[in-house]
Amino acid sequence: MSAASCLLTEHQFLCSICLDVFTDPVSTPCGHNFCKTCITQHWDVNVLCQCPNCKEVFNTKPELRVNTFISEMAAQFRQSAQQKASSSSSSEQQAAKPGEVPCDVCTGTKLKALKSCLVCLVSYCETHLEPHLTTSGLKRHQLIEPVENLEARMCTKHDKLLELFCKTDQMCVCMLCTVLDHKTHDVVPLKEEYEGKKAELGKTEAEIQQMIQKRRLKIQEMKHSVGLSKVDADREIADGVQVFTALKESVERSQAELIDTIKEKQRKTEKQAEGFIKELEQEISELKKRSTEVEQLLLSEDHLDLLQSFTSLNAAPPTKNWTEVSVCPPSYEGTVRRAVNQLEETLNKQMKKLFEAELKRVQQSAVDVTLDPDTANPNLILSDDGKQVHDGDVKKNLPDNPERFNTAASLLAKQSFSSGRFYYEVQVKGKTTWDLGVARESINRKGISELSPEDGYWTIVLRNENKYCACAGPDVCLSLKSQPEKVGVFVDYEEGLVSFYDVDAAALIYSFTGCCFTEKLYPYFCPGPHYGGKNSAPLIISPVNHTE
Repeated sequence: MSAASCLLTEHQFLCSICLDVFTDPVSTPCGHNFCKTCITQHWDVNVLCQCPNCKEVFNTKPELRVNTFISEMAAQFRQSAQQKASSSSSSEQQAAKPGEVPCDVCTGTKLKALKSCLVCLVSYCETHLEPHLTTSGLKRHQLIEPVENLEARMCTKHDKLLELFCKTDQMCVCMLCTVLDHKTHDVVPLKEEYEGKKAELGKTEAEIQQMIQKRRLKIQEMKHSVGLSKVDADREIADGVQVFTALKESVERSQAELIDTIKEKQRKTEKQAEGFIKELEQEISELKKRSTEVEQLLLSEDHLDLLQSFTSLNAAPPTKNWTEVSVCPPSYEGTVRRAVNQLEETLNKQMKKLFEAELKRVQQSAVDVTLDPDTANPNLILSDDGKQVHDGDVKKNLPDNPERFNTAASLLAKQSFSSGRFYYEVQVKGKTTWDLGVARESINRKGISELSPEDGYWTIVLRNENKYCACAGPDVCLSLKSQPEKVGVFVDYEEGLVSFYDVDAAALIYSFTGCCFTEKLYPYFCPGPHYGGKNSAPLIISPVNHTE
């Protein structure tokens, strides 16, 4: 029997329905052989009872009995194939490891599957895959990389392969689904939808990579900002330590000088008193001697002796009139005050150095600012380059667009800022009144508005030639040592800081701190009324010359 089996080819032992070695083979009246389960299920599904191979129709379902001869031949072939597979696997193939797809055909030790068949819904090792590579009927089957749970690729409703995709319901369907539940739906082959989805995934992946790259760049930007911040912090600490060390030394030096001055006055007073006391003590000594002589004469009862001795009594020693002589304690009034004043001068010098350094730093944030004619009050006259503005005292006929100030003689810059830092300088020389600062985008530009942070303005103003105020709501009067001719405006959006500087004096005029900015900020200008020519000088946006 084994010799006979060796003369038969491998495909002669395969069921044409399941494409596997016969299990309980039966023969139809037309002479073809199938697994008993395969042909029975085939006839149960199909209306016609016909042979799957030759298509011969049977009026009645034939009574099927197992063909013992073919069954024995198939058993011997299966045993021979398993022995061959076992021998081959021991030398070439490996048993499936955890996580790897095992061969569904192997009995005993399951070998690692090489491919999975989407038609057979079976995974094959190298040995059991051979029929799919050599048999013409099996070559047409679709092989894929080995996957588990091939049953999931079958339609649960019709037990057919899921080989189509319904775009309407966004689900995989079988061929029967397209003529029943999804008859009018947009259905395409899986491959077409696969390629479309793969293209989308490729696009998504590219977008994700772009987002990752942007975030990496943002990380680099943040690290760079942190590095710059550390440099700034170290510089500020060094400057602060230097200033406070100088102040500490100055205080200690002033204190020592104050103590020395007071002690020197005390020493002079003590020395003067010592001189007077010594002189007085010497006079007392002389007077005591004379007193002794006088006492002796007073005790004498000899008239002649007293008279003779009296004439020979030494003349009285010279003495000073001490009535007007006194030791006055020194006056210390003003000593401490003068020392503090001197210390204040030192502090002012240090503060000036600090402001000069601060101004130099903020000037690094200089921006180019140009006046916006669309926001200018009709009374204002702008230069062609948009850098100068003054009140013309004559109202021009201009459209009252929403951006324009129609009552206040004000205007904004074209540039706006919603992050970071910016700085610009404005010449105010020769003017008797002006307003400068920044304003948020949503300010009321019609009618009269109060200049205050609550209403969206952060400004300082000059009124009546020498009255300077910060419009902090309520106003804060500013005491300036000199009238600024050029004002620097600095804004740190994130820090909530608006500072004004006297550029020429390198001095801080005023700072708004703790501000909360949520809108765009625009540089704000008001050259003030003409006042019959007294205030005709323009506000001039000046180029920033970085202080040395």
